[in-house]
Amino acid sequence: MIRYVLFDLDNTLYPSATGLEDDMVRRIGEYTAKYLGVTKERALELRKDRIHLYGTTLEWLMAERGLIDVDAYYAYIHPDGEEENLKPDPAVRDFIKNLPVPASVLTNAPKEHADRVLKKLELEGLFESVYDIRWNNLKGKPAESAFRSVLKAVGTKPEETLFVDDLPTYLEGFLKIGGHGVLIDDFDRHAGSSYQRVKSIPELARFLR
Repeated sequence: MIRYVLFDLDNTLYPSATGLEDDMVRRIGEYTAKYLGVTKERALELRKDRIHLYGTTLEWLMAERGLIDVDAYYAYIHPDGEEENLKPDPAVRDFIKNLPVPASVLTNAPKEHADRVLKKLELEGLFESVYDIRWNNLKGKPAESAFRSVLKAVGTKPEETLFVDDLPTYLEGFLKIGGHGVLIDDFDRHAGSSYQRVKSIPELARFLR
């Protein structure tokens, strides 16, 4: 029986078509290239070669490339106003507001980004907590420790928890520890996936009955 829901933030609580995450990925590439002193193309190659070993680009840069100034990194990746193209969805707000179980947000982004996005989406105050990358000591999904620490904080077990994300890799991490997962796949990008999929947040209702 599901007693708790953990929601990813970006491309999960809003449609991927907004382009917000595409802009974030572009800025990550720009920052990485500048930090490493290479072209954007070379930065992309290096990132692709190593990112599978980490949950985030930041983790990779810190572990292998000596990055220290985390605040500068996030200030570049998540500038003020990045959320301007987002629009509230009354159906999503009503669904979350009327969830039969408590819910929180688990994101690999920093809290300042999450707060701006939730405010713009008019979802402030609907979640028990927002567990961001700093709360998890910069160790993000799909690391087992990221999931375990949040589950401990909310007081629930994997088998009692539904995790909702738009990335199969992150979903897989939660399923490996015995949790339940649903993939948000609004454009059928993962049509061949074996994971349970929905196109929108309100469709999650059938997993909570």
